[in-house]
Amino acid sequence: MSKWSWAAASRRGTSHERSGEPRQDAYRIAGPACDRDFLTIVTCDGAGSTSHGGAGAAIAAWTLASCARSWLAAFARLPGDEAAACWTLLARERIALAAARRGLEPRDFATTVVLAVSDGASTFTAHVGDGAVVARNASSNEWIALSWPEQGEFASTTRFLTDEAGLALRTARHDHPIDRLAVMTDGLERLALDFRAGAPYSAFLEPMLAPLAARGVGGDDRYLSKALGSYLAGERVNERTDDDKTLVLAART
Repeated sequence: MSKWSWAAASRRGTSHERSGEPRQDAYRIAGPACDRDFLTIVTCDGAGSTSHGGAGAAIAAWTLASCARSWLAAFARLPGDEAAACWTLLARERIALAAARRGLEPRDFATTVVLAVSDGASTFTAHVGDGAVVARNASSNEWIALSWPEQGEFASTTRFLTDEAGLALRTARHDHPIDRLAVMTDGLERLALDFRAGAPYSAFLEPMLAPLAARGVGGDDRYLSKALGSYLAGERVNERTDDDKTLVLAART
């Protein structure tokens, strides 16, 4: 029987290191649920221009992963648009409560949200803002974008979960088999995505996922998660981006 193996890491960007600010990305992973090998991945990127973006990212990641875990345990099937909307609204409410307790506004906790739930046969995505979900088609070995980054109203801006104008949630269901999956925050977009072609960089993704597939340990591959963390903190990545970077890789073998 096929199974998911995954590796994940999140590292502070050099811009935050220089300013002494903490990392503002967060992620959560929920492994197999029920008798089907569902994998849930959430990555969130707190806005660097806000005072509590990291806290907003942590609240959103925890809320969506918990909701997805409960959904899968109860229904044993992929969620849909209505469920995802409820989960993200709940995350907004929890952020608003956290802000009120500190005498702040929800916008002070601004964060993006990227969610992917997959059993290998079908994949559901829910997305607010930048970051991305990409996967490899199990039949053709072609890398495809399941959810692409979204810009805001102005250049170099994006949408956030806490936007006062309302929730700009994008959802999609993809009913084709995949055997590789990557979910990332925007710090890695320029390395993993070809914006001119509107497609993932297979030359970046294939070598990253090959060891994970070869080992096929099933579940969290802690050895490769540690190696991934070292890579994200290394000079080769920091030469290309000074932002926080979070990457979750999953292979189905």
